[in-house]
Parts: sequence; structure tokens; C-alpha cells
Amino acid sequence: MNALSLFSPSFASNVLDAFDRDFGFVAPLPATTTAPRVDVKETKTAYVMEMDLPGMTEKDVEINLKDRVLSISSLEEANKEEKKKEDGVEYLIRERRSTCFSRRFSLPEDIDAEKVEADFKNGVLTVNIPRKPESQPRQIQIRSA
Repeated sequence: MNALSLFSPSFASNVLDAFDRDFGFVAPLPATTTAPRVDVKETKTAYVMEMDLPGMTEKDVEINLKDRVLSISSLEEANKEEKKKEDGVEYLIRERRSTCFSRRFSLPEDIDAEKVEADFKNGVLTVNIPRKPESQPRQIQIRSA
């Protein structure tokens, strides 16, 4: 079984660099930076990640995979308007918090990057990362000369 570790480019060969606390950017105020919780399972055929993202949809999340580093991020812009009339209502101050996150995971060498899939259902993002079939040893027959 493979181990988990913090993301660091110098440790990019580790299996899953989960629990990355370096978000890669500083969000403007008033924003809340959150790190969604992730469960990672390893099976014989795949790695499966499940991330809780309540209140979000698949349109709010961006997933990228480059050089075995899987990035999952979201940035929801804050709306701050003063004295805007809308539907007969005059807002004196209107502030909404924005939320953002960025998580990065270094994946092992045995992944099949072309077959990675993601599904979003009921506020849970599930990323299925298939493993390449293990190469089986084969017997080499010795011929006599």
C-alpha cells in the first residue's frame, strides 16, 4: 500500500500528496479560504478520491492533471455593491463572502492519466484514477543452439 504525504515539488514522486495546506494563492478579502475534506481509497484497479463540496456544482470546480499532479480548485467571486436598487429594494450595503480553495495531489507512476474521470453528485466530487495493469512476469523459454 502506498503512503500519503504533503505536496511538495521535491516529493512529487510520492503516491498522493494529500492534505496540501499551501493553497498556491492568497484570496482577496473578504474571502474565506477553505480546504475541503478528501477521502482517498486505493483498490487493485484504481485510486478513488471523494471530496465534500456542499453548495457547489460541477460548474464551480476545475480539475487539471499535468505531470502526475492533480489540481482541484474553485474560486467564487465576492459581490460587494453599495446602494444598488434591485426589484424596488435599496441595499445600503450588500456584501457576500467568496470562497476559494485549491488542492494538489501528486499521483503515483502507475496511474492511467488518459482514463481519469470525475463525477459530481449531491455535493460530493468523486475522482476515479485508474491504475495501469501491473505487468505480469513471463517465463522466457531458453532455446538450445
